[in-house]
Amino acid sequence: MELDGLPASGALYRRALLGVVPGVGGQRGADVPGLELAVGGVSVDQRHLADYDRVCGFRLTDRLPATYLHVLGFPLSLRLMTSPGFPIPLTGVVHVANRITVHRPVEVGERVDFHTYAENLRPHDRGRQLDVVLVGSIGGEEVWRGVSTYLGKERASGGGPRRDRADRPEPPAFSAQWRVMPRVGTDYARVSGDHNPIHTSKLGARLFGFPRPIAHGMWSKARCLAALEPRLPEAYTVDVAFKLPVPLPSTVAFSASPNGAGWDFALHSARDGRPHLTGSVR
Repeated sequence: MELDGLPASGALYRRALLGVVPGVGGQRGADVPGLELAVGGVSVDQRHLADYDRVCGFRLTDRLPATYLHVLGFPLSLRLMTSPGFPIPLTGVVHVANRITVHRPVEVGERVDFHTYAENLRPHDRGRQLDVVLVGSIGGEEVWRGVSTYLGKERASGGGPRRDRADRPEPPAFSAQWRVMPRVGTDYARVSGDHNPIHTSKLGARLFGFPRPIAHGMWSKARCLAALEPRLPEAYTVDVAFKLPVPLPSTVAFSASPNGAGWDFALHSARDGRPHLTGSVR
């Protein structure tokens, strides 16, 4: 389905909230929808890009950070995830992993065509998870691809492997510490369009089992990538697994070490060493 333009995120979040109201929300599908959404010629607002760069710690340049294209095309993926019959409800969904492949740098003046689809619905020990794929192309050439893995928690487990938490490795030596203030939740919501209340509201966070708001996973990934920015090649894949949430406020410890031609990196709690994120650049 080709859309005339990117949808408005606010209306989609209102639809998602209505979807969990008994008697109002529709039935969830048993599989991923056979639907692919596309939109062409998406341009970049330079002021928005600069605002995003400041929130996430990137340098102010005309080259788009890899994570910015996720934000740019996110409304399209949001439209897919709020479509009738989508198997996992958006409200309360957990973003557990994200992989971004940059085939070549994208400059601020280029227009990007996006398309998105879902695939690989599978069981998890706490419910079901699936992948939402977002692809960015310019002139018919794929220049960027993001794969976000989302978990929908369910009372009745569908099976799948259970993680062993008994032996938690010692966190690596950190190279930087960052104080993550509560405004990170609202600032990132503003620049990303992701207004999930678990990131911006104490009440919203408590409704989903968090004592206080938590940072967006994609902010954490972007902040780590910003720390590695001078060392990134022209083309690469950056893969992360989101572990435990980053409460707001908190202090986190960033670590990075070279691995061949790439990097391994991680984000841990500076207080007790609990892992928030692990990732690699290849």
